[in-house]
Amino acid sequence: MLSLDSGAYRVGTGNEAARREWLQGVLSELPPGARILDAGAGERQFKPLCDHLRYVSQDIAQYTGKGNALGLQTGTWDTSGIDIISDITAVPEPDASFDAILCSEVLEHLSDPVRALREMGRLLKLGGTLLITAPFCSLTHFAPYHYATGFNRYFYLHHLPPLGFEISDLIENGNFFEFLGQEMRRIAPMAERYCSGGPSRLEQYAIQIVLGMLERMSGKDRGSCEALCFGFHVRAVKTSRAPTAIVEMHDRRLSGDAS
Repeated sequence: MLSLDSGAYRVGTGNEAARREWLQGVLSELPPGARILDAGAGERQFKPLCDHLRYVSQDIAQYTGKGNALGLQTGTWDTSGIDIISDITAVPEPDASFDAILCSEVLEHLSDPVRALREMGRLLKLGGTLLITAPFCSLTHFAPYHYATGFNRYFYLHHLPPLGFEISDLIENGNFFEFLGQEMRRIAPMAERYCSGGPSRLEQYAIQIVLGMLERMSGKDRGSCEALCFGFHVRAVKTSRAPTAIVEMHDRRLSGDAS
């Protein structure tokens, strides 16, 4: 008989670990002494990965952990160590100030993520490296500072080149089955919060059976990330300064004004 063991399957549990492993690798490849901006750094969790770099953190520093009590909140949040407190679309640093910019799990919290990308392009030196991770799909969290979702590969392919970036890495994190596994694991806490009670023991067995199915399917996966995954790991190089005309045309395209 199947035993009830929440750790029997690993499907859906690798999101954060895979992201951190990728970031550790790409950050280690940056040359010692390079100046890096951690844009939207929050609690500066990636600062230890930048010991060989000249690390500068930036954040708007308005989230306290309590948010507006809606969606997922952390309870506490400490941005007291942030170096630059500013809007991410108007960082008070000169053009070409940084050799690299890291922006991890931030874009969904920006009301205008493309404008933020443009600012990162301004701040980066030619040949500089932009490192981005963002969720393909995310539950409401850090509310009210949660404005967007749906950062699939086409978001980056559409927006980065006109801003002067050449994408060198566009790597999916997880796949459709891993994503569903992650959300299946959220059923119990969501039910406790929103339904005044979690799944019955029989339903817990059903969830475990589905997790086993998802793990088997993930092991046989042949590209379901094209439909859904946790998100993408993006590395891009600043190859040119986007001409003003191109930026203006890009802005008109965003606004729907094709004239």
